[in-house]
Amino acid sequence: MTSIVIPAHNEAQVIARLLDSLLADSESRGDENDIVVVCNGCTDDTARIAAARGPRVRVVEIPVPSKHAALRAGDDHARGFPRVYVDADVVITGADVRALTEPLDDGASGILATAPERQIPLDGCAWRVRAYYRVWQQLPVVREGLFGRGVIAVSKAGHARIAALPPLMADDLAASLAFAPAERLVVGAAKVVVHPPRTWPDLINRRIRAAVSTTQVEQHRGPEEATARTSKADLTALLRGEPRLLPAVLVFVAAAVVARRRARKAVRAQDFGTWLRDESSRQN
Repeated sequence: MTSIVIPAHNEAQVIARLLDSLLADSESRGDENDIVVVCNGCTDDTARIAAARGPRVRVVEIPVPSKHAALRAGDDHARGFPRVYVDADVVITGADVRALTEPLDDGASGILATAPERQIPLDGCAWRVRAYYRVWQQLPVVREGLFGRGVIAVSKAGHARIAALPPLMADDLAASLAFAPAERLVVGAAKVVVHPPRTWPDLINRRIRAAVSTTQVEQHRGPEEATARTSKADLTALLRGEPRLLPAVLVFVAAAVVARRRARKAVRAQDFGTWLRDESSRQN
């Protein structure tokens, strides 16, 4: 039995679209996926909306607004493996979940973790946001890593690997880096819709959060270990292959510089708990 764990903090605007997508074809196929929605510190109707989807969805409520605590609570209530962790603000189907779990193998040379290909709908986004994602989506670390997709599936052995990780803001980045390239796989047959921020200020908020959380992850890893930062060489190689991307690369660099400058205060204070949430991506 595949268990799907969905941490949700005040996600009343979007939880229905995810659950309806997951459940759409399950009845006709006779799937018995175990879906657990962990409402953490919710003050809205997230729990009620999730529970209204019927007995296939189990709702767990915890008082603390913490994604890490929600993931662990979801593990406590989940019934099987493989295990799939899904952010409440993305959209993925039951068929895509099946495609994610098929390659998982706990054998000696097996795949322990998978993630889907991203679909990022940029209609309605500000031009600078569209320019930023034109670059971001082509970066090698972004294409190959499991982070930034809102979904990660793990085998039983893979779960043991990520369950040992400390509480980190960038849990998906930490999970991706916990596996060697031969142990993880981006599954081309599986897709997830990741809704981007629509405005430049919301994009900057996301990038500040990414800069702070990446620093936190690096503090827990040795200096010789892999990172997911974009290098000048990455951007140079991108421009060599596609010179017309120069304006978009300039926007990308501007966003990175602004975000890193604004992230310094939080990093100096070791504030890894303030979550700068993007509301524009949650608008219907």
